[in-house]
Amino acid sequence: MIALGTTLVILVLAFLLAASISPFETLGWWAGWYGDRDDEQSLEDAFKQGGAEILVEPSQKSHFVVFLTGVHSVSGNTYAGREINLLSHLEKHLDDCEIFEVFPYAVTNRALTGERVFGAFWRWAYNRKRRGQWILGTIINMRNIFQVGIAADKRYGPMYNQGSAEMILRGLRENGYQSGSGVPVTLIGYSGGGSIASGAAPFVKSQIQAPVVVISLGGAIFSHDGLLRIDKLYHLIGNDFLHKFTNIVFPMRWKIFAYSAWNRAMRRGLIVLYDLGPATHTGKGGYLDSKSFLDDGRSYFQQTVDALVTIIGVSSQSEID
Repeated sequence: MIALGTTLVILVLAFLLAASISPFETLGWWAGWYGDRDDEQSLEDAFKQGGAEILVEPSQKSHFVVFLTGVHSVSGNTYAGREINLLSHLEKHLDDCEIFEVFPYAVTNRALTGERVFGAFWRWAYNRKRRGQWILGTIINMRNIFQVGIAADKRYGPMYNQGSAEMILRGLRENGYQSGSGVPVTLIGYSGGGSIASGAAPFVKSQIQAPVVVISLGGAIFSHDGLLRIDKLYHLIGNDFLHKFTNIVFPMRWKIFAYSAWNRAMRRGLIVLYDLGPATHTGKGGYLDSKSFLDDGRSYFQQTVDALVTIIGVSSQSEID
């Protein structure tokens, strides 16, 4: 058993290390030290791999849905049972949608447990987390939260958001999206994934020239000019501590800053607040909890699924007000 004092020291050291190195991956990718960023045309080439077209069968689906997982994640394939259940239900209800995942906490889409300098550490931490050692889970969450902070930073954010957009565009192409088809795209971002989805969406829209909608499920959405260039942001919130916290720490969301991008987007109807009642952010009583119930008999999980299916259905029909 790890003593409380030792636990606190580990957490403080992990916090300081994560804070100090969090911008490096984005800056290294931007500088071309690693990743797929070959030149300034990288956004335009995001439907290509190594200069050659990816040979995939064109999808016949009428809508593409990209899921960006929460901060607990270590790769583009969620391991969280509740998120797996969510994606399974969406696939069942949205049979005309192509649904896939990306890892939003790395501009290169490389899993933490993949080929990285600290890959061995993250594999070790992930394995211990799966065995119930919560401190390792906290370190993973902390690392990913700092990446959300990079996306929100005015210095590094444009680089991070462009990298995230390229990652999404490649994912679209690899799943059969055809450039110029006009097929709408919806980005669902859970928790920190909502913040990154909102930042990447304007870049994605500029390249596919088709409707792009963002659904934030309890996301930490910051104010940025890109909010004025997407078709709609649906911000799903309940009795969520993160929503309350971000309302405080992101001052450009305060009503007194009437001409911030957030408040202008709100006045134009580009941001829709979607109330999920008593549901909290995660865990018991969270958005994806199937064992907590509303007065109408639906579980919190079912309420979330119903909201997502409704919004995506409207977006599929291009009935965006």
